[in-house]
Amino acid sequence: MDMFDPFTDVAFLSLFGICGLLLVFQLYFLLFVYGKLTIYKILAKRNDTATPPLSVIICARNEEQNLRQNLPSILAQDYPNFEVILVNDFSEDDTKWLLKELCTQHKHLKVVEIAEHVRLKHGKKFAVTLGIKAAQHELLVFTDADCVPQSDQWLRHMADGFIGGEEIVLGYSPYVKKPGLLNTLIRFETFHTAMSYLSYARKGRAYMGVGRNLAYTKSLFFRGKGFASHMHIASGDDDLFVNENATPHNTAICIHPEAQVWSEPKATFAAYSRQKTRHAGASKAYKASHRRMLATQVITALLFYLFSIATVIVFPQYWYAVAGIYLFRLLVQLIIYYPIMKKLQVSRLIWMLPLLDVMYYAYICFNGFFALFKKEVKWK
Repeated sequence: MDMFDPFTDVAFLSLFGICGLLLVFQLYFLLFVYGKLTIYKILAKRNDTATPPLSVIICARNEEQNLRQNLPSILAQDYPNFEVILVNDFSEDDTKWLLKELCTQHKHLKVVEIAEHVRLKHGKKFAVTLGIKAAQHELLVFTDADCVPQSDQWLRHMADGFIGGEEIVLGYSPYVKKPGLLNTLIRFETFHTAMSYLSYARKGRAYMGVGRNLAYTKSLFFRGKGFASHMHIASGDDDLFVNENATPHNTAICIHPEAQVWSEPKATFAAYSRQKTRHAGASKAYKASHRRMLATQVITALLFYLFSIATVIVFPQYWYAVAGIYLFRLLVQLIIYYPIMKKLQVSRLIWMLPLLDVMYYAYICFNGFFALFKKEVKWK
């Protein structure tokens, strides 16, 4: 019986060739996109002479416990001139009374109350808009009630992002580490999302930011007519605004460890799925070029795994050829990812990269597909 010759077998060459082509796509994203963040240098020193007045805006609905725990750290920021605008969006708990108490202790805390009306059903964008209108200062910094800055230097670092005349500063907000596979997946997905939007910002193609740690100018908001073009979408007060208003020259990033803002992760797969469905609903409104580049990255990665598995199943005697290109991709990932993971404070996840990478792409594609058929989820 003749030995199998892969060089004369069209089926093998086709499958293996597709794997190689998909690898080329993946290497582009790894080296020429994410590589931008790998070589990014975090400045050790701040520009302490540049401390323009800032307005911190937080929207909250039934967040009494989170505000009680996290708001004092924001009010105690080491910054000479800032105010905190807290938009109380029809809270039915004791948020109102907590804020009254805090206002007596902190003169730079300003509360905007929104009363629900049966004929006025609004989302977070309405609350954010009211907070912006109430802000006294040009530079606006946004976060959420369940977030806490890593240090009291958060605002100083975010202010540094505006030094060169930029109008948008993209921050980073990791999730708190907790036991369990879900938490590990959430932290890896958050890392991967941040690596993507921060890298593209460095490449001059910023497409999103996260409202847990984001800053932009008041004039940019009104010049771009706020959220008018996507007010009908419940989510997107952060990523859609950046997607619409970011340019190659008006956007900076801020990922200094002292400027990172920590948040509590979802505790169940159901809650996490609802959160990702809400995000997927907003991403459908991204610019077409951004949707194409993100879809290409995700789809080629998933197809790389699928075609690699298919090739091994059909031609098991040549598993080493597929293993070779897989290990080469993994090696490049390790070289590119680890410095970024250190900057984003998730370096221990590197040991689970082979598993998490597969889970990430499978879940993103699965959830994104079913999000097409789900009704939009409200922000609260």
